[in-house]
Amino acid sequence: MKKHTTSEAILLLQDGTVFTGKSLGRIGTTGGELCFNTGMTGYQEIFTDPSYYGQLVVTTFSHIGNYGVQSDEVESGKVQINGLVCKEFSHFFSRKRAEGSLQDYFEKAGIVGICEIDTRALVRHIRDKGAMNGIISSETADVAALKQRLAEVPSMAGLELSSHVSTPEVYEMKPEVVKYRVAVLDLGVKRNSLNNLVARGCEVKVFPYDTSFEEMEKWNPDGYFISNGPGDPAATTIAIESVKQILDKNRPMFGICMGHQMLAQANGIATYKMHNGHRGLNHPVKNLITGLSEITSQNHGFVVDSEQLKNHPDVEVTHINLNDNTVEGIRMKSKPAFSVQYHPESSPGPHDSVYLFDDFITLLEQNK
Repeated sequence: MKKHTTSEAILLLQDGTVFTGKSLGRIGTTGGELCFNTGMTGYQEIFTDPSYYGQLVVTTFSHIGNYGVQSDEVESGKVQINGLVCKEFSHFFSRKRAEGSLQDYFEKAGIVGICEIDTRALVRHIRDKGAMNGIISSETADVAALKQRLAEVPSMAGLELSSHVSTPEVYEMKPEVVKYRVAVLDLGVKRNSLNNLVARGCEVKVFPYDTSFEEMEKWNPDGYFISNGPGDPAATTIAIESVKQILDKNRPMFGICMGHQMLAQANGIATYKMHNGHRGLNHPVKNLITGLSEITSQNHGFVVDSEQLKNHPDVEVTHINLNDNTVEGIRMKSKPAFSVQYHPESSPGPHDSVYLFDDFITLLEQNK
């Protein structure tokens, strides 16, 4: 392994708070919304998750990079985060299967980051003050100049980002034996979601985020899967319209994360930006139908309005978060459609929620 040199780096928060540390990845400057992930493993899956597009990820686990990277542990075709903030960054890795170091991986992807800062203090600050933008630089320590650049970083509220991460063209994946055909509306889909569908006998056809219902319906699918994705769900208006038409035609539908928020929006139920999002592998959720609880993998900064749900005649809550009682799942009473806020495909992560893919298969069978 080649030896890497580091330089001084600075992290400036929107409220003027400054942290100093050492550089990681490429030397440069980058900005975005700061969010923290509490997962102890799976950093490569986090960095390549399209739902993190445009964000600066703060890892609460102290050591990052120690097991390197390998090509089969990605959730998309590239690194999606804008930057990384961590405590200890390892330029060396000890896993035999690893194909390279995280440092080389970031350099190749052009990712700027900062390490050797007090991430516990940073996370407590963001948790108390709320989500905010930040800027990382390893090329200048001029706070005044960085404040000007930080002012240009857009707020996540009102930001449509699925257009930046969705597939530019249609593609398909097939199992050996095809039992069902599932149209996937790609708002920032993770590869393991597709793998879970294919493993259950689904031929999947993945469509760009702005594909009309009529265009997807030409393929004659048995059902629809609405994926996760980044940005403000209320701003993803094209997808909301497609989901409305899927529901109008009584087609089976399963949504996760952004797809969950699309189902709510299509029913006139608002979403709003959280004080702090849910990001990690250890979030407890209760299934109100079975009475069982599950440990879930989550990554979202927006949530469905529970007050509006209470008064909706055709949508009911199926799952709640046991930490803060926010809505984690809904289903329609009169249509074959349901969704969850978390990630049942979590890879790596808990497998408690994988039954949701089986529930979708049951829905496809019942409505075929």
